[in-house]
Amino acid sequence: MFIPSRGLDWDRQACKPLQELQNDLHGPVGFFIVPLFAFANAGLSFSQVSITDVMEDISLGIILGLVLGKQIGVMGMVWLGLRLKLGVMPKNVTWPQVYGMAVLCGVGFTMSLFIGVLAFEQAEAVNMLQNRLGILVGSFVSALWAVLWLRFYCKPIR
Repeated sequence: MFIPSRGLDWDRQACKPLQELQNDLHGPVGFFIVPLFAFANAGLSFSQVSITDVMEDISLGIILGLVLGKQIGVMGMVWLGLRLKLGVMPKNVTWPQVYGMAVLCGVGFTMSLFIGVLAFEQAEAVNMLQNRLGILVGSFVSALWAVLWLRFYCKPIR
């Protein structure tokens, strides 16, 4: 409210301090503040978590769903869409790049947390713990795998 949306610069175009501030804050907010906020609101206390909680059925099912299920589903639908000629592969895009993006689909943990709360609404606290733990671990594994895959396996598009 107090940052001017227009500024004066007689040598070149009018500068826009508000737009510059927004552009400067986009990176830190998108890559640090929002994930930190989502993680803090996940409601998971690490004081009550053990490695055996990760190996429980609910946690493992969610981890496998986020890490493998998303990849299989996205890659399968892309392949099917191309096979049925519902679309075409964009120019200069390779299958390894599409796979990297499919892996990234397993990272959406905010929606997974919301759906998990609805699914386990009447459940015990242990089920909610395993649900949240599975979502966080699955999202982390997907993010790490996607970064490694895209960074070291895929060539950038020029």
